[in-house]
Amino acid sequence: MKQPAYVVGGYVRDYYLGRLHGQKRTDIDFVTIGSGIDLAAAVGVELKAKQISTFRQFGTAHINHKGMDLEFVGARKESYSRESRKPVVEDGTMEDDQRRRDFTINAMSWSLDEQNYGELIDPFGGLTDLANKTIRTPVDPGITFNDDPLRMMRAARFAAQLDFDIEENTLAAMKEMAERIGIVSKERVIDELNKIVLSPVPSKGFSILFETDLLTHIFPELVELHGVKEIEGVRHKDNFWHTLQVLDNISRVTENQWLRWAAIMHDIGKPATQRFSEEHGWTFHGHDAVGAVMTRRIFRRLGLPLDSRLKYVQKLVKLHLRPIALVSEEVTDSAIRRLLVDSGDDIDDLMMLCRADITSKNDRKVKQFLANFDRVEQRIREVDEKDKLRNWKPPIGGQEIMEMFSMKPGPGVGKIKNAIEAAILEGEIPNTPEAAKEYAQKIKDEILKETL
Repeated sequence: MKQPAYVVGGYVRDYYLGRLHGQKRTDIDFVTIGSGIDLAAAVGVELKAKQISTFRQFGTAHINHKGMDLEFVGARKESYSRESRKPVVEDGTMEDDQRRRDFTINAMSWSLDEQNYGELIDPFGGLTDLANKTIRTPVDPGITFNDDPLRMMRAARFAAQLDFDIEENTLAAMKEMAERIGIVSKERVIDELNKIVLSPVPSKGFSILFETDLLTHIFPELVELHGVKEIEGVRHKDNFWHTLQVLDNISRVTENQWLRWAAIMHDIGKPATQRFSEEHGWTFHGHDAVGAVMTRRIFRRLGLPLDSRLKYVQKLVKLHLRPIALVSEEVTDSAIRRLLVDSGDDIDDLMMLCRADITSKNDRKVKQFLANFDRVEQRIREVDEKDKLRNWKPPIGGQEIMEMFSMKPGPGVGKIKNAIEAAILEGEIPNTPEAAKEYAQKIKDEILKETL
């Protein structure tokens, strides 16, 4: 098939970054002068591929073969109206195709033609920008971002993933055009935001989004954490930068996406609960509970999952202050038991979040907090080993209580059940069905008398 073809984009970029060594990158993009669908068909025959997926409205095709994801498209040029992201697409040259790419580092290609096989085609200096660790658009950034405003978020994402800086004019255009992100679907936005969350140092991407005002348009609740108020000479810390530090701290020890989201959300309720008094200074009472409620609303708006992953994040947000209250020498076994029951199998993640939440610049204070948490974790292990309360369920339930006392459903059943649970958690009775039933017999008459 006599049709010029090129490898383009991320595969070329990652080769020069040395990111292909020791790992197998499975996605490769091909551009051809002509029909991408025809090229995919010819390649499919050579590979004996079982299936070729074609998208004729976009002129693209995809082959998944032995774990490789191969994308094919014809070189094209595009023009946009300001009101729409749907381009007018025309056939174009290879340079036309490279001009429409998002950044110079993604606009490099290798020729696959016999006469210049493997030759690097780099009309916009992408290799130099790689060496200088720079994110820059191949043409005027206003044109690039107007064509697809999501590219502004991609700039922040690549900066965070690669530890690159964004070129000055490109950064200025992002700030000037930030409002345009509003025309992008929330599915595409959250995909980029999650890639920033999962980057090695997420704060770099979030800082860029904040600096360019993009964050105001996509995640205003996080921006509301920014700022320091002062009354009568008393100030509180800037909870925005604190949150980013917590996010970076947690990212050093886990790649768990939802634990990282818990770090982002842990103080989200502070603006709504911020109060000042002469006696106590600045307080944020109840921000843990308020933050857990806000998390559901934010997840829904951003298009994040509203399933067990949301519940996991909400649980950690709601409980993140509890271990801090257990650092005193006098911490009781009952308090540990209640924390174990409430956190279940997520207790280790909760403690990881609490450690990440220590962001003081005072090294002595940090060491003291970490030592306190070491002691709490030791107590948790001891109580957990002794009482087996992780993911605990009461030894007898409401149905058994009704059968024991020939009771009908009502508040009395719940009160007996709650009294049994409290007695177990306070260490008054063992965590066994026998002890629970015996205790129920003992307290039944008094509780039912109070219920009447």
